[in-house]
Formats: sequence, structure tokens, C-alpha cells
Amino acid sequence: MKKPAAPKRHLPTSPFKAPPTPAPKHFAVGDQLTHDMYGLGRVIGIEDGIAALVDFGSTRMRILSPYDQITKL
Repeated sequence: MKKPAAPKRHLPTSPFKAPPTPAPKHFAVGDQLTHDMYGLGRVIGIEDGIAALVDFGSTRMRILSPYDQITKL
């Protein structure tokens, strides 16, 4: 299997702008979201900066941070 490519780091002496760093995602209990694999869900619990417990209707999943596959609606 192929490993995912590592992000390129920005050199301070580079004449080009550094790529913007994405802000960390924060969720609150009751937020609606969508997951790439599980679909629509609602946050039912939060573990400070570690994970979010999400109810997807048919299943409940503990999604670990960073929340790359989750989009808040």
C-alpha cells in the first residue's frame, strides 16, 4: 500500500507565502454534521480536544481529533 504524501513544509526564507493553516474544528453538543463515510449525524458528547461522540441514527461513533472527515452543517 502507498503511504499518504506528507505535507510540504514552508521554509522561512522562501519568497512565496506560507499556505494558510486550517483552524482546528470545534464542536458542541447538539451540532449537526456530516461524515464522509457515516453520513449525517448529531454530536451527543465531547471529550475535550480528544474525541466527539456522534449519533448517526443507526450507530453511534467516537470520532477522534483531528476531525478531517467531518463537516459542520
